[in-house]
Parts: sequence; structure tokens; C-alpha cells
Amino acid sequence: MSESDGPEVDLRDSRFNLAVYKMAKYLLWGIFRTWNRMSVEGLDNMPDGPCVWVPNHRSYIDTPIHAAIPAQMRVMGKESMWKYRPAAWLFNTFGCFPVNRDAPDRAALRIALDALRYGDCPVVMFGEGERKDGPRVLPLMDGPAYLAARAQVPIVPVGIGGTAAAMPRGAKFVYPRRIKLIIGEPMDPPPPGPSGRVSRWAVREVTEELRERVQELFDRAQADAGTPNYY
Repeated sequence: MSESDGPEVDLRDSRFNLAVYKMAKYLLWGIFRTWNRMSVEGLDNMPDGPCVWVPNHRSYIDTPIHAAIPAQMRVMGKESMWKYRPAAWLFNTFGCFPVNRDAPDRAALRIALDALRYGDCPVVMFGEGERKDGPRVLPLMDGPAYLAARAQVPIVPVGIGGTAAAMPRGAKFVYPRRIKLIIGEPMDPPPPGPSGRVSRWAVREVTEELRERVQELFDRAQADAGTPNYY
């Protein structure tokens, strides 16, 4: 398929999907703003159009708190979240899509790439992969920088603080702990070489710089949320 042929996947932008998405978005944002005193910093750093959005990942609620962002978000989530039909329908309607984390998932990469090339909103990828613990951002996977390079869209580093305290591992509900989300300045994607391809070295270099920026934003968000540094 050539890039001009259009996407291979349903980008979930029908009127029904958008209506359900907006209803849920305002409901969730109201809950987090009231219950968790959630605040967002750096909205002016959001690019116009598609981008790869890369936050740290410490809690299950790192995904729904993106209701605080005005733009529609396309979130890549672990495949097991689609195990039950009602949940799968809801995730699909919201525009989320599953990824198999146990092996390279070409289908998920195709969906993400189509969303970046033909969509008009951020694609959220948790660069650390699964949830992690502690104050350090672990080495990121190359996927976000690779996709940004393929689509030639900006990469946005994001720090999320307080979610591990609000809903730690094993918790059955969300505690009323403060949450802070900080959006960093966009980064340029890895540039293509003379052949038009992006080298692994360029992807790896951008990925390491991205990890450092996410760490800085994560530290600030944790401090603003008043989260103990062992989270």
C-alpha cells in the first residue's frame, strides 16, 4: 500500500465514536479534577496535528487521566485489556488499540503509523512498556522514536506525577491523591539518511534524549504532586 492510498485501519473517527469519546472524556476529567485535584502544565507545548506522545508509566490510571488533554488521544494498550467484550468495545470506541508486548506486533505498529499519517491527534505510547516502579524512568523502547521517524511527526515527552500514590499496584480504587501532568517541549523525529531510511543509531540517540526529558518532567510532576520519592 502506498501512503497516498489511505489508512488500512478504522481510525475510529465516526460521529458516534467521537460523541462517546467526548462524553467519557468530560466525565473522567471532572472526576480527576475533583477527586485528585489534577492539574496540567504545558498545554501550549502541544503541536498542531499528529505527534507521538511519550509519558512515564506508574499506574493503571495513567491512561484515563489523558481525559485532561483537549485533543483526542489514540492510546496503545496491552492486549489483555481487550479480553472482555464490553471493555474491548469501549476501548475500540475510544480509539484505543491493542499491542502484544510479548513479541513484535506489526499490526499494532501499522495502526499507530496510519493514525499518525492520516489522523490528526496524538498517539500515546508508554515508552517504558509495562508499568514500572520507583522514581527512575527506565530505558525506553525504540518504538516511539521509530514511529515518529517513519511518519516524520514530533515527539512529545510527558511527565505524570502522583498516579502511583493515587492507585498503586494492587489497589482496587483510586485514592484522593494529587495528580500532575506536565507536557514538555516537542522533539524533532530522527532524520532520514541519504537513502531515505532512518538509522538505528539515530533512533537510539533520540530515544536516550527522550528518556532524559521524560525523567526531568517526571521529577517535576512528582514534586508538584507532593508524591514521596520512593514511588
